[in-house]
This record gives sequence, structure tokens and C-alpha cells, in this order.
Amino acid sequence: MTGASKTAGGNNAYHNFHNDFLHVKDVNERRRLALAEVDRAPFGWYHVRAVLVAGVGFFTDSYDIFTVSLLTLMLGIVYYPGVGRMPTTSDTAIKMATSAGTVIGQVGFGTLADIVGRKQMYGLELILIIIATLAQALTSSSPSMNIVGVIIFWRILQGVGIGGDYPLSSIITSEFATTKWRGAMMGAVFAMQGLGQLGAAFVMLFITLGFKKSLEPSPSLATCTGDCAVAVDQMWRILIGFGAVPGCIALYYRLTIPETPRYTFDVAMDVEKADADTEAYLKGEPEGHPDTVTRAITQQEAKKKMEVPKASWSDFFRHYSKRKNAMLLAGTAFSWCFLDIAYYGVSLNNATILEVIGYSTTNAKNTYEILYNTAIGNMIIVLAGAVPGYWVTVFTVDTLGRKPIQFMGFGILTVLFVVMGFAYNHLSPKGLLAIFVLAQFFFNFGPNATTFIVPGECFPTRYRSTSHGISAAMGKVGSIIGSSAIAPLRTRGATPGNPNPWMDHVLEIYALFMLLGLGTTAMIVETKRKTLEELAGEYDMSDEEVTTTVTTDSKTEVPAIAGANGASDDQIRQQV
Repeated sequence: MTGASKTAGGNNAYHNFHNDFLHVKDVNERRRLALAEVDRAPFGWYHVRAVLVAGVGFFTDSYDIFTVSLLTLMLGIVYYPGVGRMPTTSDTAIKMATSAGTVIGQVGFGTLADIVGRKQMYGLELILIIIATLAQALTSSSPSMNIVGVIIFWRILQGVGIGGDYPLSSIITSEFATTKWRGAMMGAVFAMQGLGQLGAAFVMLFITLGFKKSLEPSPSLATCTGDCAVAVDQMWRILIGFGAVPGCIALYYRLTIPETPRYTFDVAMDVEKADADTEAYLKGEPEGHPDTVTRAITQQEAKKKMEVPKASWSDFFRHYSKRKNAMLLAGTAFSWCFLDIAYYGVSLNNATILEVIGYSTTNAKNTYEILYNTAIGNMIIVLAGAVPGYWVTVFTVDTLGRKPIQFMGFGILTVLFVVMGFAYNHLSPKGLLAIFVLAQFFFNFGPNATTFIVPGECFPTRYRSTSHGISAAMGKVGSIIGSSAIAPLRTRGATPGNPNPWMDHVLEIYALFMLLGLGTTAMIVETKRKTLEELAGEYDMSDEEVTTTVTTDSKTEVPAIAGANGASDDQIRQQV
């Protein structure tokens, strides 16, 4: 029997588990041993480093998304002198460009990661984000090109990269994680979103303080010309360009990770070709060229011996034609969609919240105070419930479970939106502030975190990335619906004295979607403390017990696993 060759890759953040069991001859036994090793690994600095590598990408994603509102504010000052703000259509187009690109990236990168491999795609999305970010920071208008159109182009490309990070970071973290703390590791990656928002607010604050002398002489945004306009033009470029820094730091680790053990065994059965292509990729060559005979023998052996189903489009549609599987995908996708429809709603009251805490821009005396209050206000809003909610999820998701947290979150948010909607005209500003903080907390200690975690666990390896990408894309479609279709309804029948007469009804609509989220949550499965193979309906690695050791011809002791697919110790000895 021909043995498998080593796969390339591996660094301080990601250990190459596949190579640890090359001395075991049987393909399926090697798979079981390696995956059991991954699942049982004690939590250590290795896992922390892995979370940081994936988390830096989410920090960058969140930073780039969060800064778009600050970007349009400053572009209005620089490119619309005398007015001080962009036309509403241009403002909306720039913000929606990122979301549109994200949908494409989530589905596209998610699908490609299942077809060509996680390793081959991981890092490419970060390169795209870095290029698009730096290009934005260096963008300007010309007689033949409008600044808005150029920014939209780069924001779409940036959105594609951001979208690709969702399925890739989720499933790579999931497939490398220990079973016991998988939820915490994935939750910690997602929690970097809160830190990214906080980082954007800090950078905005620092650059505002740095250009204080140039901003103070201008009494309003419309009169910010000359030195003031030059200062703001430099500010938005620094703010946007800084978003590429954390991505550059993480890029090396992403490009040098090994293929995940589960993908190597379950999907990429052509071990020889994978090894050669990986080496070529790390050397900057387009393709590897393994020995044709060895590759053919390996492919034949894998097709005959591997016990996992082979991925194909026909198998994909056959898999999801089963009611159980289709309901699971619908549960993860629509839970994410309903969440993001309403997630935007909590920010509709930001102006009122900022006024309550004393950082409203309404009474600011000059351009500096407007930008300073915007930065401080955003920082407080992020800290008011959002960041704590993320980390409470991290510390409880592996004990309470994903499904109970999501049920609880949707339930409490339904109540909060009902109160905000039906009592909107009777709530005091301080009462609205209290509900706002609670909503921020239970979004993140609730469905905002769990809708990211569950799709990275509950699907089979061969379609895990595609399914996560579909679920995430449905979430982004929901955010587009919530922000561009439902939120504008609040101005229906507006008068000078009442600019948002329909605000209460909009909040009631969001309450309905939170209620629908309870229904879709019932369609998902609990993934706490279960191996990915168990969740996919395969053999449960976590319940195996090491009962003896087997001495191979090379005098290497191999742990024999009792009950592996019903095999006895003698049968295992014969296999190795």
C-alpha cells in the first residue's frame, strides 16, 4: 500500500496535524487518529495564536465597515464645499457598495474554499482588502472621474474581500479547534468586530486631535475650506489607510497555514498533488508537478479506501434535497437574515442617544467639535453593551450552548423592540438610552454571535464553507433590506417639526423580525461539545478511548483506539 506524502505548511499559529500520523498505513485509520488528536488537544497558546490570526481579519473587516460613515462625512466636507455634506444618494451608494461586495465575497469565497481548499483561498481575501483599502486612501477626483464613483468601485472590491473572510475564518477556526472550546474560539474571532469598531473610533479621535488647530477656525462643515478642507482630506485618507495595517501583520500567517486536516482527508484526496501545489505556491510558482505514477496510485487508493462521501454538484443538491439538511441550512440562513434586518434598527436612535450622553453634534460650535463629538460618541456607543456582549458570549457559549443563547437573544430583543415601538412617544431619553444599551448587549450576547458560530460547525466538511457563505450572504441581504428598504419608512409623512413620524412603526416591524428569528432558531441544531463528524452524522471521535499502543516496524508506538468503526485492537494492529 502506498503511503501518503507530507503536506506543506505550518507555523506557530497552526500545527500540521496531518503529518503526525504518516506512519499509519490505512487511510481511514490515519484520518480517525489525526482528527481525534485535533479534537482532544488541550487548550493552549497554540489556540490563542490561531484565534488572533483569524481575529485580526475580523478586526480589519469591522474597522473598514465602521469607518464608511466617517468617510462619507469627511468626503462631504472636502468635495462639496459650501454644502458640507454629500447628496443622500451618493452617501447611500457608498455604504451599500460594501454590502453588495460582501454578498459576492461570502458566496464566492465560501464556494471556492470547498472546491480548491481553505489554504489556497485563505489570505487572498486579505490581500484584496489591503489593496482596495490602500487604493481608496490614494483616490482622488479628476475632470473625467467623480470621486464617488471611484470610491464605490474600491468599496465593492473591499467588500468582496470582507465577505470572503466570513466563511474562511469561521471554518478554519472550527476545523482546527478543540471540541471542548470550539465555540469560545469562534466567538473570540467574531468578538474582534467590536474591537475593530472601537479601534476605528480611537483612530478618528486621535487624528481629530492632531488636526485640531486647522479645524477650529471653521464654524461649520459647510464653511470648512482652505486649510480646514486640506486637513479633513488628509484625515479621511489616514483613517481609511490605517485599516490596512492589521491585515498586513496577519498576512504571513494566513498564507503559510497548512490545509485543515479535515479538508485534507475528506475532500482533497489527491495528497501528492496537494503537496506539490502547496510547495509551488509558497515558492511563488503557479503550479506544482508531482510524479504522475505516484499521483495516480494515490488517487486510486483514496477512491477505494476513503469512507467519506465525495463532493460534487450532484451530491451537493442530493444532500440538500433531504428535508433535514435543507431545514438546517434554512435555519442558519434565515436566522442570520432576520437578525441583520433588525440589527440596523438599533442605530436609528444614535442621534438621540448621543444627545442624552452629551456628545450630540447639534450644538457643536465648529468643525473640530463636530468631528470630536462624533468620534467620542461612536466610542461610547460601541462600549455601551456591544463589546461586553461579545465577550460574555465567548465565556458562556460552550457551557450554555449556542441554541439557548440564540433563543434567549431573539426573545429579549423581541420584547425590547416591542417596548421601543409601541411606547416610543412615551419614553424619556434616559429610558431610550437604557433600552439601547440592553439591545446592544443582547444582540451580541445572542444571535449576532451564534449565527456566525453555528454554520461553521453543523455542516459536513465538503460543504461547510459553501453553506456558511450562503448563510452569511443571507445575513448581509437582510442588512441591506433593513437599512435601505425598512429604515427609510421612518420619514414617511415627515414635517419640519417631526422628521421621523413613522419611527415607532419601523421599530415594530423590526420586532416582528426578531419574533420570526425565534422560529428559525428552532430549525438549527445544538453544536455544543460535539465533534464536527458527529454533527455531520459521521463517527464521533470525542468518545474514543485510547486503550493500548501498537508498535510498528519502525518501533513507533501508535495509540490504538478501541471501537473505531467497531474495529478491535487486533484489527487495528493488522491495519497499521
